[in-house]
Amino acid sequence: MRLHQKLIAGDFPNCSKLSKELEVSTKTIQRDIDFMRDRLGLPIEYDQLHFGFVYTEPVTNFPSIEVSEGEVVALLVAQKALAQYRGTSFEKPLKVAFEKIADGLKDKVSFQWDGIESSISFRGIGSTAADLELFETVSSAVLKSHELAFEYRKLGSSGYEARRVQPYHLACIDQQWYLFAHDLVRSQLRTFVLSRMRKVQNTRMRFRRPPDFSITKHLSESLGVFSTNGRFKVRIAFDDFAARLVSERNWHPSQKIKQLPGGTIELRLELGSLEEIERWILSWGSHARVLEPAELKRRIRRSAEAILSDG
Repeated sequence: MRLHQKLIAGDFPNCSKLSKELEVSTKTIQRDIDFMRDRLGLPIEYDQLHFGFVYTEPVTNFPSIEVSEGEVVALLVAQKALAQYRGTSFEKPLKVAFEKIADGLKDKVSFQWDGIESSISFRGIGSTAADLELFETVSSAVLKSHELAFEYRKLGSSGYEARRVQPYHLACIDQQWYLFAHDLVRSQLRTFVLSRMRKVQNTRMRFRRPPDFSITKHLSESLGVFSTNGRFKVRIAFDDFAARLVSERNWHPSQKIKQLPGGTIELRLELGSLEEIERWILSWGSHARVLEPAELKRRIRRSAEAILSDG
């Protein structure tokens, strides 16, 4: 709406001036102009004499966007969910983007923003500290199918390794950003944590993503991000304290819950890896007991003994 107001006022705004004023990139301003001209049909042209854009015909009203109160509330909920990035490099662009949308909709629906602001909130811990410039480079390469070159430090390693990949998908899982990409040297699909990447470069070298690649299928047997390295039928018993908490949530597409006497339950899952389920079970402490597989039992026992060890 700020762009529209400046055009109405005859200020001849241009991408450079507006990007500095709104603290966004010139590409963002140009996309807004293209959208207003091509999608909304507004008569915008660049005036060579005044070095800025202008309406070539009178525009009395900005084209309305049909939106329901429920849709705006959903938008606010999304904004609240992103509030966990307060204090990070994501905060400013997220805040600017939401304020631009809210400003354009404030006259379209009748309700109190402040009321919703004070009624809905999200609380999260352990959000990832990602670099905005790095994120933009990676996301752009994913969307445009450009190969990426970067240095990566594996978990448990003190040094960085050079990587060149074909990025397939970018996902935020449990408040951590992951890149799923084909590693050209290793000829395998690998998962990279964005916060462990540095010196990221978009090579501009195009590639074709496999048409049968599906992130949903790739993670179908995972409890998080670990890809399949086997097939495990998992059975876990929960006491009456944890039973209701476990039953209230959908942990995995394969889950089945069996009610047992005394308010206890048995949770059944089919997974491709035991890495994440081990940590998840440990988080329940004495309220969870592994029934199978035997390998998972051994893992939990070793971890519990290590926790109690004097060093």
